[in-house]
Amino acid sequence: MRISRIYLLMALLLCVGQLWALHVVPVGEPDKDYTFIDNYGDTIFIFAGEIHMHIDSALTWYDATNDQAIATGAEDLYPDDGSYYVEIDGQKEYFYLFSYANYKSNTADWELSVEPQCDATILTLSGTLPGELSYTIADGRVRTVQRRCTVSYTALGWSGTEWTDSAAVESFDFPQTTFTLPAIYKGTDITLTVDDIAKAMGIDQDSLSVGLDEPIAVTSHVTSRTETRGEKGEPSNELERPTEETVVKGSGELRIQFYSNPTPAASFFSWRVYKGTELLYTRNDENLLEVFSEPASYRVVCTVTGTDCPCETCAHDSTEVIVSISESELLVPNVFTPNGDGMNDEFRVQYRSIAEFHCWVYNRWGKLVYEWSDPAKGWDGTINGRPATEGAYFYVIRARGTDAKAGQGYVSKPTYNRWKNSQDKSENIVGIYQLSGDINLIRGKQ
Repeated sequence: MRISRIYLLMALLLCVGQLWALHVVPVGEPDKDYTFIDNYGDTIFIFAGEIHMHIDSALTWYDATNDQAIATGAEDLYPDDGSYYVEIDGQKEYFYLFSYANYKSNTADWELSVEPQCDATILTLSGTLPGELSYTIADGRVRTVQRRCTVSYTALGWSGTEWTDSAAVESFDFPQTTFTLPAIYKGTDITLTVDDIAKAMGIDQDSLSVGLDEPIAVTSHVTSRTETRGEKGEPSNELERPTEETVVKGSGELRIQFYSNPTPAASFFSWRVYKGTELLYTRNDENLLEVFSEPASYRVVCTVTGTDCPCETCAHDSTEVIVSISESELLVPNVFTPNGDGMNDEFRVQYRSIAEFHCWVYNRWGKLVYEWSDPAKGWDGTINGRPATEGAYFYVIRARGTDAKAGQGYVSKPTYNRWKNSQDKSENIVGIYQLSGDINLIRGKQ
């Protein structure tokens, strides 16, 4: 607030400094009886009513359009609208005067109409518009003092969780007859108010309104909620595990609920799910539940349509949501230390996008000592509840990634003897993992 006051004071001082430099100055209270405008460097005064100027008594007042002297030695003048100058030491000091009463809007015969469009709202003003505040400078060029008007209405804005009312104000050049607004998604009054010059002098501004009983267009703001696995920050051997509902990428499979969040006039929904550029399918529910498994980049787009909108079959595409599923991966350690220190206490693989998993662990004599089928779990180094002997054990893993091709299977059911001497290279098949090797159990200090 203090900074704003400083800037305001600086602006007032600058304006006063410019006025003091003039030898012809307006009479009255600034921004009430008149307002000062610097237009292209020209000195312009616009009065609320009668024009009243003060001039140094020794100077002569000239009409700039014909160089005719119209006053000499007069301190107070009440001229008409026009372009004037005084001559000081051979230099001409120009100034331009307007009485706002001659350019004031008259809304008696005005009419405001609305043309609905799906992506815009066209506002048209008809009737007798006020004349432009134009003047001719010394070199003969005509300049216009730019006037501005405002169009205000109630819009819908996305808060991050829902659509809420928000005050919208658009500024336009005036006078003009056509105003393009964004699409309007709710019933509202639209008010045109003119103009900024009247506002600067505290004069009542003319306004005109038109009401919209129904929304003109529709839109949506798609949000998503991903089903999480585990708690955020919890240690996990799944790489890129989704732990936040806002995540739309990572290890498959991802189960995601999409919400269309439409504006009130939406009545029909069309979801399109793409894998790259390939359209996979469409759905027509208001919301969409989808499970993404195969590694790829997906696009999810929702089109909402308002069949009862004034612009008839208006439709709007939501901003697309990109879903990325990682390629499968399986990493196997060669040692674990089940000593209770909370670090590497279990024999666990690291994985991403694994749909099927099974691991068998054998001792040195080929006896099966443990097996499990959840890649998120592992072997804690016990056999029938008792700590297993330290040393090397042999594991066999058979897993299938979400990127494995349909119908692509394993070579055969693994056994200790077969895998111990296997030269099979099937682990090179994308998405198929048939792995074997030694896992060393070392307890160390507890």
